[in-house]
Amino acid sequence: MASRKLTRREFVKESAIAAAGLAAAAAAARAAEVDTRKILNYNPNMEYRRLGKTGLMVSAVCLGGHWKRIDKMVPTDGVGWLSGSIDHPEFQKNRYDVVTRCIEAGINYIDACWSNEVIAYTRAVKGRRDKIYMGFSWGDKELRFPDYRTAKALLKTLEDGLKTAGLDYADLWRITMHEQSGKHTKEEVEEMMKALEMAKKQGKARFTGFSSHDRPHIKSMIETYPQCVDAICTPYTAKTKQLPEDSMFEAVRKGDIGVFGIKPFASNSLFKGSSALDDPMAKEDDERARLAIRYILCNPAITAPIPGLVNLHQVDNVAQAVQERRKLDVAEAKKLEAAMDEAWAKLPDDYQWLKDWEYV
Repeated sequence: MASRKLTRREFVKESAIAAAGLAAAAAAARAAEVDTRKILNYNPNMEYRRLGKTGLMVSAVCLGGHWKRIDKMVPTDGVGWLSGSIDHPEFQKNRYDVVTRCIEAGINYIDACWSNEVIAYTRAVKGRRDKIYMGFSWGDKELRFPDYRTAKALLKTLEDGLKTAGLDYADLWRITMHEQSGKHTKEEVEEMMKALEMAKKQGKARFTGFSSHDRPHIKSMIETYPQCVDAICTPYTAKTKQLPEDSMFEAVRKGDIGVFGIKPFASNSLFKGSSALDDPMAKEDDERARLAIRYILCNPAITAPIPGLVNLHQVDNVAQAVQERRKLDVAEAKKLEAAMDEAWAKLPDDYQWLKDWEYV
């Protein structure tokens, strides 16, 4: 057949077809490695990652418990986002609809870390528990508070919380510690680990772990209590980089620990707009969110970022990020770097500590 020169339009079209073919082949190869029938709420358009030694295959982006900026969607009775009225019908509809869209997108894990979050999401998941893994932490009665620093008190918190929420068990009980968990004494940590171990034995939690913002302490606890630590929740933003030596992730990999990354959008400081659907900055903020998710997922040690999502569009946007090309090109990397520099510059006083998570 005689050769001919391709027009630019034909070249772009054929390149796109080839790229799509490669992406499909890569997806098929990944699927061949795992029996997708065993993946909870499997959707071929979603990526799934192994949650460390738990063996659970978890969606590459999950639903975080916090619902910051929920006031842009529904009435909050004039109270803060964390204390918003979970009994308000519009709030309940919002959470139900967001969970529904997550299920439709193949998202299969919800992380709830405070009593009102556990109750709200248990309501939203009712009748659909077979689609979602439930992460549980009753943070207002856990290690942050002096009355809940014994195994006995922590196990009562778990038992009472499960009963209040109407849950038979938690897929992951991850106790909320002080952000700087090194403030806890050795005895307090041992009591926490004793409670986690007992919860497994009693069948109240399938897997266990903790949340902390203290890298040296996280590393130490993973190494010291391997039988109790299956997964952790810890900060990981779009500015975080792994240290070349003595990284926390060395212990994560060695211990085969699942990692849920909190604050992927730097507590919304990444965004220019308000998260309202009609905000003039919505399109740019959507792009920033997708770039951040793609950047974070480039670290295979991260099981999934867990952003709080307040509307259906946000769910669709992060699900789209998972489908997009993973590695950022030069222009995208520069754009994200500039956006995160802006985010760092406008971090509120109570989130300045996030800057300590630039090198991990």
